[in-house]
Amino acid sequence: QVQLVESGGGLVQAGGSLRLSCAASGRTFTRLAMGWFRQAPGKEREFVAAINWSGGATYYAESVKDRFTISRDNAKNTVYLQMNSLEPEDTAVYYCAASIWTKPGRRMVSDYDSWGQGTQVTVSS
Repeated sequence: QVQLVESGGGLVQAGGSLRLSCAASGRTFTRLAMGWFRQAPGKEREFVAAINWSGGATYYAESVKDRFTISRDNAKNTVYLQMNSLEPEDTAVYYCAASIWTKPGRRMVSDYDSWGQGTQVTVSS
């Protein structure tokens, strides 16, 4: 069992930045593939970014490539999502996800085993 808790969401103006954090507990963090998803009102949950066990490989949705950066600190059991140049279209609840069994970089909700409760990111025009 993996427990995930997101933090760092908030309200920012377009062009601003936020850094989300996801703290994991309950399982060896270094063997978890980690990802970030988001869900806007009336839309399905969509892939944002993913990272492998060591942090040496990262994966991004096309819509956030070159603006968002995913990273992890295994000593802190924490994964981060640095979001720059935020746009109103980025407004959503952001969820941290973990997988014990899947290969890193998977982009489907069904590829992940554990989820946090989400943190709201709102970007105003």
